[in-house]
Amino acid sequence: MRLWSLHPRYLDAQGLVAVWREGLLARAVIDGRTRGYRNHPQLERFRAHKTPLALIDAYLLGIYDEALARGYSFDRSKLGPAPTELTIDVTVGQLAYEWLHLLGKLAARSPDDHTRLLSETTPLCHGLFRVCAGPVESWERQRDAHGEGTVADDGDEARAPRR
Repeated sequence: MRLWSLHPRYLDAQGLVAVWREGLLARAVIDGRTRGYRNHPQLERFRAHKTPLALIDAYLLGIYDEALARGYSFDRSKLGPAPTELTIDVTVGQLAYEWLHLLGKLAARSPDDHTRLLSETTPLCHGLFRVCAGPVESWERQRDAHGEGTVADDGDEARAPRR
């Protein structure tokens, strides 16, 4: 499960559909409608909020809006009302980690998108998030370039993403 902190504009078609499906799964977990993935670390930041279901709906609304802009037919009725004023923090280190992770995925499956994104100097975050200083989030399962083990990252070398 990957609930990207990056703006969904950077996702290829496969990534956008995947984050929608995984977001809906996360919503079902948060709503207590499924047993799977209950302890998934990607859900920690949503569960820590005072209104986690509204927060995941706000997140999914951002994904839905990107899909709509691309002409996709995602089902808005799967979401509850999502207040647009909800925000949570995301660290510069987390965004930098996700950016490199996404570039790696795109290099393998969408080379044209990968090439296009290489010119981005300061990627945007999803509209739900406020960028703050800090390292990769504690809930992130960091992997090296080969998908193995964990990698330490203090976020010092990260470019500050825009909002």
